[in-house]
Amino acid sequence: MAAAKHVGRITAVMMMAALGACNGSSGSLSGSPEGVPIALESIDGAPAPMKTALMAELSTAATDRKVELVGASSQARYRVRGYISTEVEDGETKVSYVWDVFDSEKRRAKRLAGTSPLRVASISSLDKETLAKLAGASMDEIAEFLAAAKAETPFQTANAASEPAPVAAQ
Repeated sequence: MAAAKHVGRITAVMMMAALGACNGSSGSLSGSPEGVPIALESIDGAPAPMKTALMAELSTAATDRKVELVGASSQARYRVRGYISTEVEDGETKVSYVWDVFDSEKRRAKRLAGTSPLRVASISSLDKETLAKLAGASMDEIAEFLAAAKAETPFQTANAASEPAPVAAQ
């Protein structure tokens, strides 16, 4: 449990450092995910050193795509939880990933899933280049979702009337 908290703190520090590099960015572009903060809460299925390395690559990919990552305890419009695994298909081992994007009401807003075309023996054998490709593909999908969500009109609910509305006479 203590190790998980330690990894979480390291991850938050790495994300904040990466965000510091974003301060000089230009104004918002049409179709950009800028201004839609997300918190990357967890990545399950990989050993701790691999999670740390993947978080670093995701942070770099987010910066490159103008995705605003915030710490897990910060205010965020969306929270992302990731799952990574290997699977054997046609005798070859591939990396599979799932990113669940949750809104502020903790409802899943989007599930992004894919399989890396890169062949690996196990999760532990993922190198920096493979992690960078996985992070880039993942952040492309997340950025696309965020840009579309940003363009949508905010959802509003109608107030319930205290009395039923009159029905027009026919």
